[in-house]
Amino acid sequence: MPVTSLQIPTADGLADALAACPEGGGRHPGVLLYMDAFGLRPALAEMARELAGHGYYVLVPNLFYRQGPAPVIDLPEHIGNEARPAVFAQLMPLIEAHTAERALRDADAYLGFLTAQPEVSPGPVAVIGYCMGANVALRTAAAHPAQVAALAGFHPSRLVGDAPDSPHRLVSELAAEVHLGLAENDMTPEAISELSQALDAAGVDYTCEIYPGTVHGFTMSDTDAFDASARQRHWDRLLPLLDRTLSVSP
Repeated sequence: MPVTSLQIPTADGLADALAACPEGGGRHPGVLLYMDAFGLRPALAEMARELAGHGYYVLVPNLFYRQGPAPVIDLPEHIGNEARPAVFAQLMPLIEAHTAERALRDADAYLGFLTAQPEVSPGPVAVIGYCMGANVALRTAAAHPAQVAALAGFHPSRLVGDAPDSPHRLVSELAAEVHLGLAENDMTPEAISELSQALDAAGVDYTCEIYPGTVHGFTMSDTDAFDASARQRHWDRLLPLLDRTLSVSP
């Protein structure tokens, strides 16, 4: 599957992005894929390409575009545990600058761009996120319930907190079917319980699953957190969700 580079006009400038589309022409359901904290890089292009192979047009924006095009910081080819402290020292200012307000403003632009592509079929889209991207995905789906039919988040950053706009407080706005795939160290049992109670109270159709034996980041093939069996489990959960909620062209 070819991966192309694009620029998305936003209220704050041009966001660079990657897009992967099935070969052979036609129109396909749209998927907005939000990156993890390490940013737009070959590992994300690989995931977009694989997902496109199942019949989806996949758009992957650089959430840190305000600080520059990807790669915004220099990353090792493989992000080992020994490199993480130095890498995160550079990443934390970027993560902290990506406020909920900015995320929602960008989401309007990303969804508008995605659904306007000639390769994208009419109808609802899916939003997927990894790490910090799962947080952004939930916010996007809650803000655009008429557009987002599927929401998936894997090894998410914090979804339950004390802030009035904590992601778990937004689930009553969701119309999407939801799958959350957690690493064993992602959330405390108390946080999982609070999130599940909020989803139950909102009547959301969801699954929330701890992937056994995993650590945060288990889907990312260029990190020491990578777990091949958990990555496959993630596809085994994600693809049926998309199949149920989006229509793939024959």
